[in-house]
Amino acid sequence: MSSIKDKVVIITGASSGIGEETAKELADKGANIVLAARREERLRDLQETLKSNGSKVIYQVTDVASYEEMEALAEKAHSEFGKIDVIVNNAGLMPLSLLNKRKVDEWNQMIDVNIKGVLHGIAAVLPYMRERKEGHIINVSSVAGHSVSPGTAVYSGTKYAVRAITEGLRKEESVNSNIRATIISPGAVSTELTDTITDEDVKAGVEKNYQQAIKPDSIARTIRFAIEEPSEVGINEILVRPTAQEK
Repeated sequence: MSSIKDKVVIITGASSGIGEETAKELADKGANIVLAARREERLRDLQETLKSNGSKVIYQVTDVASYEEMEALAEKAHSEFGKIDVIVNNAGLMPLSLLNKRKVDEWNQMIDVNIKGVLHGIAAVLPYMRERKEGHIINVSSVAGHSVSPGTAVYSGTKYAVRAITEGLRKEESVNSNIRATIISPGAVSTELTDTITDEDVKAGVEKNYQQAIKPDSIARTIRFAIEEPSEVGINEILVRPTAQEK
């Protein structure tokens, strides 16, 4: 059986929400954690918290929209720990809006972070995983990557893309390189994602839906489950939503 203990795990978007809770969950199981996000103060505080519990943790301020920064992150992880077992491509933005509001800058931000950020993470770690013929790439999508609602068109598009990219990765790498690929699709989760919504016509409905939001540690435990399965078991996709969430 596989174990999380001593695995080297890179987590993007680690300064809050799902990323932060995943770091805590995996560190508690003995993983070596590499934290990545843009907010250094939060990364430093989380590192200190995890270290005080005896975990091995490093961090690097990283913008996932920059491939150079993601490549440097992977290089640092490998240099520090000698391997990369898992990457959790969790960083994401969700500034939902109706298309007629033409919030093009927000669309481009989502494309840069939600799609390119995942691709950059994959590209950064693949050489190390292919060399060892072992590894696990976990990409965080969304239930919005399974269905579209008014206001979610672009966000859903980015999350459908994450699912397509991850499935392509699985078909290309699982057989030949023993690299597992997992899609985690959360529903309403109490994180900072909704803070980026500037379209007031959409925000009220989202806030009502998020009254039933589950805590991010539920997603962290789901990610842990996918990692700790034996290497011959591929957990390809999991949807996790509040019990009362209709879609």
